[in-house]
Order: sequence, then C-alpha cells, then structure tokens
Amino acid sequence: MADESILQQLIWLSHELGREERQLVILGEGNTGASCGDGTFWVKASGSQLANITEEGFSRVRLDAVLSLLDAPQMDDVAVNEGLQAARVDPKYRRPSVETFLHALCLAEGGARWVAHTHAVAVNQILCSQQGAAPFLHHLFPDGIVVCGRHPAVVPYVDPGFQLAHAVRAELRRYQDEHGHPPKLLLMVNHGLVALGQTAQEALNITLMADKWARIIVGTYALGGPNFLPDHQAERIDNRLDEHYRRRQLTNTGLSGAQ
Repeated sequence: MADESILQQLIWLSHELGREERQLVILGEGNTGASCGDGTFWVKASGSQLANITEEGFSRVRLDAVLSLLDAPQMDDVAVNEGLQAARVDPKYRRPSVETFLHALCLAEGGARWVAHTHAVAVNQILCSQQGAAPFLHHLFPDGIVVCGRHPAVVPYVDPGFQLAHAVRAELRRYQDEHGHPPKLLLMVNHGLVALGQTAQEALNITLMADKWARIIVGTYALGGPNFLPDHQAERIDNRLDEHYRRRQLTNTGLSGAQ
C-alpha cells in the first residue's frame, strides 16, 4: 500500500474515533498509528486532536529506533523526548506522541498493522472502577468475541510512555505464550483501551465493539449483574467456521456488514 494511502486511511480512522457523539476521546486524548511496511510507521504527533487531525498531525518514525530505546531499564522525560525526536524519518515532522512506544510494541510484538488507542467513556467507567478490567474477562454476547477476540490483554495502571511500554511488552509476551497468538484488544486499567487491527476498519471495529461491550456491562448491573456466557459457549463462538468467515468480512467491510 502506498505511503499516501496509508496516511489517508489513518486520517480517516482518527476522524472516526474522534467523532464527538461516540465519546471515545476528547481534546488531545488518544492516538493512532499504522505500519508503512518498510520498517517505519506513522503515529500521531503530540498535541494533535483525532477529531480534526490532518497530514501535519502525524509523524513518521523508524520502528527499530523506537524499540531500541526500550532496551534501557529507565529513561527520564528529557531522554524520552530526545530519543523520539531522533527516531523521526525526517526532522521536519512534529514531535511524536509519548505513546509512540506503545504503538511500536503493538506493531512489532502485537502483530498489528493498525493501532487505535482511545479513552472511551464507557470503557473507562469500568477500568476506573473498583472492578478494574475484571468484567471484561468473561463475555456477554457473541459479537464481542468475534470482533474483540476471546481474551483481552490487560495491564495495570502504569505511567504513560516509557514505563507503560515496558508493562505492555511484558503483557504481550505473556499473552502470546499463553494463547499462541497476539490479542486484538488491550485494556489499560485507569487509562483506556488499545485496538490492534490488521486494517484501519478492524481497528475501528474493535474500538466500537469494546465500547458497546462496556455499555452493556454497566447496564447489566442495574438488573442484577452480568449473565456471562459459559466458557464452553464462548470457546464455541470463537472457533465456529461461520464466525471465522464473518470476522474476515468485518475486517474489510466494517460493522455495517454484519448479518
């Protein structure tokens, strides 16, 4: 895919996530990124707003340069800023988001090509509660499994940026070892969610379905609490041939294509 096409799709994804009525992000919250397939990736520049971002709101950085920074056990804010600035493909690009580390890991170790990080109100109602991520460890309806995957990855609250990246890297590796594949959904307690997609559409789908899932979870507590699907039923949905087919269709056509 041509670089310009990737960037235009990334702008489209960012605008979809930034729509005010969806309550996924406001102001400068959240960030998006996409692999260019050549060892570089686009990521939102610091201070940009997803709702109205343009080409100038993104920075292109070298994946190996970002990952190499994580070899250090610690980095102060000055070193992080200098390292991310040096990772830019062209110094004309704006300063990359501090969550560039997160995007690099989702691309390199999470198997993603498109990454969407948001602070959805509905999801954070749960992640910021005493329940944390626990309500997301069991499913309530089939499409949550089809779109978001059987199991989400989870990290506790960690200072965003460099420290969070170390926690995310550990969780992605643990998840791969346990499940044999990377996650589609990463939940960060007291922070937000990350969708790991193969297409821009899939990253949006995962985000929207996680938001719906959260709204349903919260609603169930008004009527006695969640009635989670038994594990054997959740596994059945995850492995049905027709659901595998629908999952592939949704990756390309979006939620409106579900039948």
